[in-house]
Amino acid sequence: MNYKNIPEVIYKRDIYVNRVLPYIGKQLIKAFTGQRRVGKSYLLFQVMEYIKKKEIDAHILYINKEDLEFDGIKNYLDLDRYIQEHRSKVNMTYVFIDEIQDIEEFERALRSLVLDHKLDIYCTGSNANLLSGELSTVLSGRFIEITVYSLSFQEFIQFHKLKKTESSIDLYLKFGGLPYIIHLPLEEQIVFEYLKNIYTTIIYRDVVNRYAIRNVRFLEQLTRFLSSNIGSLFSAKSISDFLKSQQVKMAPNQVQNYLKYLTNAFLIHEVARYDIVGKRIFEIGEKYYFENLGIRNALWGYRLEDKSKILENVVYNHLRFLGYDVKVGVIASEEVDFVCEKQGEKCYIQVAVTLDEQKTIDREFGNLLKIKDNYPKYVITRSGFNGNTYHGISVLSLMEFLGWE
Repeated sequence: MNYKNIPEVIYKRDIYVNRVLPYIGKQLIKAFTGQRRVGKSYLLFQVMEYIKKKEIDAHILYINKEDLEFDGIKNYLDLDRYIQEHRSKVNMTYVFIDEIQDIEEFERALRSLVLDHKLDIYCTGSNANLLSGELSTVLSGRFIEITVYSLSFQEFIQFHKLKKTESSIDLYLKFGGLPYIIHLPLEEQIVFEYLKNIYTTIIYRDVVNRYAIRNVRFLEQLTRFLSSNIGSLFSAKSISDFLKSQQVKMAPNQVQNYLKYLTNAFLIHEVARYDIVGKRIFEIGEKYYFENLGIRNALWGYRLEDKSKILENVVYNHLRFLGYDVKVGVIASEEVDFVCEKQGEKCYIQVAVTLDEQKTIDREFGNLLKIKDNYPKYVITRSGFNGNTYHGISVLSLMEFLGWE
């Protein structure tokens, strides 16, 4: 195994590693997916570390497509040849492939390699469609996908050695949870410069190059538009019409394509609307949230007037981190911020910066009170509230909610 790029200090993210442990040694491809720089490589290192502790002489191959050493592995034939040449001839070989989407037709190699009971395969990728789409087509039932998100608040304070305080939450909301910023001073100019560079890498490597985008200027304008309107309800046509008013012309179907590309690169998340009474998904009208608030703030700025949007985004991100399927709820003509489902159980969530005015209380709790089932209902806020329930609806501070595990 090549250890030259394995760091001496690895910060643990056990929530992800624990999902992999039951599948170690099994004939299933284990795929970590997620935005660039969320720490997928470090999860591979953690799994390697676990295997080495259990099996001191374990034969491990590590292929990192960002390392020039592996530049010769350009397509599925190169990948198969390299693994066959470097595998153990007797014992199990544990194969780890970082940024596998950079290998042309990689799925053809995996389809063959996974048949070999002496190979245990792990990979990472930064394109949702490429991995889940391609692998589900050719490897149905032979792989598991684990989506990796930016650091949760609990991980953020653990990595940065901070106390669980409101000021720590402020830092988290401002800079987001990309793991590498633990090596930087938490100063706006320094961190935002780093995050802008990550954004540029994602845009060019995972969108422009991947999809042969010609109108890069429009793609960047669209991303900035989304960063200024996180949590707003849009359709591709409404975005197209707005941008047209700004003398930026792009047909709705092209806007839809670009939105899909940004979603596939994990830069943004698209959230559908759900009819709570009719139990159906609306075909038109979605909301968009950023995977990493730090990148969003680096693009648009960290502004006081955006605190409601930022709060909604961080609540959405934590729900996804916890494994919930999340949709925007609609009941009659009213909206419920999030309808969350996991393992057959639901909960409903409203998000409010403050609850210090009666009209805000009536709106946030009133929408939830219209839902007549018995699933839990919560209002999450940054401000204090006189009591922890309102007509049976629980009130949580953001601190309490971000402590959910």
